[in-house]
Amino acid sequence: MPRYVALLRGVNVGKGNRVPMAEWRAQIESLGATRVRTLINSGNAVFSHAARSGAPLAGRIRAALAEGLDVDTPVIVRSAAEMAAIAKENVLAKSVTDFARLLVVFPSDAAALAGLAAIRSLVKAPERFEIGRHAAYLWCPKGSLESEAGKALLGRSGRAVTTRNWATVLKLVALLDEDEG
Repeated sequence: MPRYVALLRGVNVGKGNRVPMAEWRAQIESLGATRVRTLINSGNAVFSHAARSGAPLAGRIRAALAEGLDVDTPVIVRSAAEMAAIAKENVLAKSVTDFARLLVVFPSDAAALAGLAAIRSLVKAPERFEIGRHAAYLWCPKGSLESEAGKALLGRSGRAVTTRNWATVLKLVALLDEDEG
């Protein structure tokens, strides 16, 4: 059965959009998922599902969150193969010094990925920004809240994307690999 990663945007940050991970796991299971595991308290889940594509799952998970927890937030679902491709194409990973300051930007779709080109004008040296085939990558050596590009991605102009730091992405990929082994 295919493995997937679901990423929620903007949950469990501050007082709004609270999503208890145990309840979210149960919701994903109620949609037919198995082997559901969450990672940290920021809306990351790895699971198996018979679906052949992540896009319909994202919509179903979003609807379940809205109905069950009264939280309406974008959900991005990527297959294990897509996550492997995202990790492989990260050209910045070899040159950064702190994986917590390297953001991986997961777009909701191809149009959102193309729209990230507008972020380039906000990137200030020594920051670096690359757009790959599946995701974008932003190196913020001073932290994402000190970066105009980082703030844009985390704010309103980043509504069609969600970000995870490189350390979290590596943990998610490891969970996928561990579960397959």
